[in-house]
Amino acid sequence: MAMKFKTIVFSKAPDAEPEKHRAVVESSLMKLFVQVVKTADQAYDLARKLVAEEGLHSVLLCPGFSHAEVARMQEAAGPTVSVSVARGDGPGNRVIAEVFRQVGWH
Repeated sequence: MAMKFKTIVFSKAPDAEPEKHRAVVESSLMKLFVQVVKTADQAYDLARKLVAEEGLHSVLLCPGFSHAEVARMQEAAGPTVSVSVARGDGPGNRVIAEVFRQVGWH
């Protein structure tokens, strides 16, 4: 079997159940893990596991991860893994903040 690009997208949610709120999408060239976590520590633990077991190449974090948490993810994932963050602009952030308010996120 040919090598695949292996990446994970982490999103935080206050009601996350990591064992339940996850998915894997696979194509012939890519294996995409999607994981909802309650805490950054849950994300670090899973990233370490996927690096060891799957040879993970990349981590993408949602905007809910702080700068310090992004740095800690890089430490957890190691130097062979790319760590990126999805960030929005001011207007986009206001849209999301309103949606979060409406659904009772905060």
